[in-house]
Amino acid sequence: MSKCLIAGAAFLSSSAGAAPVISIGSMFDYLAPEKSTLLKQVRNTGESTAFVKVSISEIIYREGGDSEERPVDLKSLGTGGVGLMASPMRLIVPAGGVQATRLLFRGERDVERHYRVRFIPVLPDLGDGFALPDAQREQYKDELQAGVNVLTGYGAITIVRPRAVHFDTRIDKATDQVVVRNQGNSTIVLDALVLCDESQQHCDSPVVRHVRPGADLPLHRRAGQIVQFTLVEGDKRKPINIE
Repeated sequence: MSKCLIAGAAFLSSSAGAAPVISIGSMFDYLAPEKSTLLKQVRNTGESTAFVKVSISEIIYREGGDSEERPVDLKSLGTGGVGLMASPMRLIVPAGGVQATRLLFRGERDVERHYRVRFIPVLPDLGDGFALPDAQREQYKDELQAGVNVLTGYGAITIVRPRAVHFDTRIDKATDQVVVRNQGNSTIVLDALVLCDESQQHCDSPVVRHVRPGADLPLHRRAGQIVQFTLVEGDKRKPINIE
């Protein structure tokens, strides 16, 4: 989950209430094997119009857990390339309103792929794709410059599942830890994961963990602690209780 602070979008003055405030709903989206598109909504709860750019990068995971992001080559998608694209890539979201962009995957789905989709509010500028008249663009800038405003963007993860999904989750139990192993070819989710004492009256705050294909997730615990979560494999949900 990434939250980007947009540089250069703060202005010195006294009123912070006029800035757009966007939200994008879920930070994780999943493209099922039988689907090639999904709709992502952007809501603006602020007091001024939001001009939002959408950008997409593929997340490449290396051995050892490190990763890098590579911007999707949109030109190659029209000539047999593989990747995720957004249409439209520019959204004008009025105050109190909502707009949507459609995420479309093109190419082979032999393996699972992960993409970071960023929704970034910007100040409209000449030639930026928003096609805003000069007078309206300058008026918008002047209004924001009347306050100290920080435009905040968000990044969501879109997981594109392979065409032939195979789930194979293994759980190894020991006194001091539980290891969840994903030996399938698509990401699994441990929803509402908690560690509780033997009485189950005192538990940690629940968290959500994702386990990529081929990855292991060790869950360290004290003697006597119980591990509880809901295992999510695609559309299937199964409660797990490990003593």
